[in-house]
Amino acid sequence: MFVISTRNFPPEVGGMQNLMGGLANALVNHGPVKVFADKSESYEEYDSTSKVNIERFGGIKLLRKYRKANRLVEYIKSNQNIRSVFFDHWKSLEKINSNFLNNFSSFCLIHSKEINHKKGTSFNRRILNSISKVKFVIANSNFTKNLALKIGIPSEKVHIIHPGCDNPISINEKFSIEAENLYKDAFPKILTVARLERRKNHQNILMCIRNLKEIFPKIKYISVGDGDERKRLISLTKELKIEKEVAFVNKIDNNLKIALIKNSNLFLMPSIVFKNSVEGFGISFIEAASYGIGSIGGKDGGESDAIKNCETGLICDGQNINSIYENIIKFFENDNYKKYGMNALEFSKNFQWNKVIKNYLKLT
Repeated sequence: MFVISTRNFPPEVGGMQNLMGGLANALVNHGPVKVFADKSESYEEYDSTSKVNIERFGGIKLLRKYRKANRLVEYIKSNQNIRSVFFDHWKSLEKINSNFLNNFSSFCLIHSKEINHKKGTSFNRRILNSISKVKFVIANSNFTKNLALKIGIPSEKVHIIHPGCDNPISINEKFSIEAENLYKDAFPKILTVARLERRKNHQNILMCIRNLKEIFPKIKYISVGDGDERKRLISLTKELKIEKEVAFVNKIDNNLKIALIKNSNLFLMPSIVFKNSVEGFGISFIEAASYGIGSIGGKDGGESDAIKNCETGLICDGQNINSIYENIIKFFENDNYKKYGMNALEFSKNFQWNKVIKNYLKLT
């Protein structure tokens, strides 16, 4: 039996949610899976059709954390056939006594931004104390592994396992038509799927769209996602007078999201470091690749593990608007985007969950 304790789980939308949902669904092919997860909107409907056994926790965050930890320990004590326990975050592990994790393999997944605290700080001490309880620390990229070593996590504990990606799905014609209506006769069709936060660098994308429309008069940029930056970005769009070229889409059906990816020409997310927040990998690049769409990502995090520079897409300096602009031009010149898309599709096969899960099972 496999046990997962997570703060992030479907049907809530996001990269971490997709990762933990994908991990649970991949593990179920190798044994029963029990998930302890937080409540989220419409979770009852999702749980009723899931192949895994999900127990949800609601209420005040601090109390929820203690209740979930106590319930997990209770479950471990009453089950003798547990093979492995997985934690999505060091905070999910923080209130667990290490004595209860000694009889099986235990994993903590790390993703750069939540461990990016200097040595000696209170957060750093909490991270190291939590992670000391598990046998394996799973970094989502080479960048994240190097960051883990830098903050004091023992090298012998750290293993790189890239996030998995679900197999491509066929899209109902209704959603394909809806995506086509959003893009109309645009070219190039550029897409970002990400939370609207500073690290994702939407503001520099918008500045580039303003300049690119002089070269591509039919350019269309669609941003899928919501976040604290929404009002500021909409205001910037108006200030730049690119309302016709830009669309912000919020609370989107997953099928429509996939249809927008399939109908795009470029997946663009030139992430930057903002305060302690940094992109650890970028599973969205792999999702786009699985539909034959190449990407442009930033150089500051782990994107180079998700994008093979000059093969499946391009790596740029997200802090430099000219770098983003010039790489977009390069991406489309001589129809390079078609080559990148074909290479990306082949590359994405390395990240399918039926392959990725084997890297976890080797350690259990």
